[in-house]
Amino acid sequence: MRANGTPQENGSNKRQRRPQKSKLREWLDALVFAAVVMLIVRTFFFDLFKIPTPSMERSLMVGDFLFVSKVHYGTRTPMTIGIPFTQIYLKGLELPWTRFPGFTKVKRGDSIVFNWPGDDPSLPIERKMHYIKRVMGLPGETLELRDKVVFINGQPQEMKDTMQQFWLVYKTSPEVRLSRSALEQLGVTEFNDPANSTVAEVNATPGAIKEIESWPWVDHVAPAIIRDPSRFTGANALYPPHHHYTTDNYGPVSIPRKDEVVTLTQETWAEYEPAIRKYEGHSTGRRGDGAFLIDGQPRTKYTFSQDYYFAMGDNQDNSQDSRFWGFVPMSHVVGKALMIYFSWDKSDGDLIGMPRFGRIFSLIH
Repeated sequence: MRANGTPQENGSNKRQRRPQKSKLREWLDALVFAAVVMLIVRTFFFDLFKIPTPSMERSLMVGDFLFVSKVHYGTRTPMTIGIPFTQIYLKGLELPWTRFPGFTKVKRGDSIVFNWPGDDPSLPIERKMHYIKRVMGLPGETLELRDKVVFINGQPQEMKDTMQQFWLVYKTSPEVRLSRSALEQLGVTEFNDPANSTVAEVNATPGAIKEIESWPWVDHVAPAIIRDPSRFTGANALYPPHHHYTTDNYGPVSIPRKDEVVTLTQETWAEYEPAIRKYEGHSTGRRGDGAFLIDGQPRTKYTFSQDYYFAMGDNQDNSQDSRFWGFVPMSHVVGKALMIYFSWDKSDGDLIGMPRFGRIFSLIH
């Protein structure tokens, strides 16, 4: 008689006697698994961002939530150790990092998310604020604005349909006032129409301004040009400093390209020195005789180690962009904005707001 049964039976009984997971444990395991998957996806593949400012209107609106691809330009490996999905990290410890190969390069017109170069320089790159702008100038190109028109290597660039800027509307009579409701139907929410004046100012897209120009009481329209460089001093100074530019007549500036060798002169030093010091990791200075110093050594030439980009907001006159804080280094690029997965319209006076259903799951162009 086999009182204890066969070894196979004993093993089977032990397996059968294993305690079953409680429902709570099953839920906890599922949550942990989901969190790990989300961490991997958001670290290496896609991330989620929210538009906080109107600098990209009308392309992107305040309250838009975006899918951003990190794989298009190549995913950066983590640069710090911290608590996922928070800004809490271990200060004083920065990890060696690299960028995986992407399947496309940054192109003109791309809407890119990047770590703001103008943020606190003591912060690690990935802990700097996230900005989103449109790429206007590519590595190795020369960019200039003439009366608001962007020129690349001397060639004018057309405004996208969703871009907007300030225009002057010249009316046939000072008694005529622009209709707020008519402007709002065209998407124009920012305008100034003084009483007893034949000139109004509107912030509008090319399509809206074409419609306004067709109104019978409008004589003509023209871009509103800022010509006084004294408006851009102190905290509002443009890049590079001491160049008497305005946001409407700016440059020309030459955008650095990886492996490009530049000659250092009085003119180019002001343009390139901030990038060499902040993003290329060198100390810079000037010797008593005027020689340019890099890492303490006199230099007449410099070779850049990475690509740079010139980024601007689609809401051209309401955008803090490369005109103010300079080039965007490739090391700061996070990814390409692909899609709006949700949009919430909440004005200053609204308690709750409403979804913008027409923008949900729309592609970003």
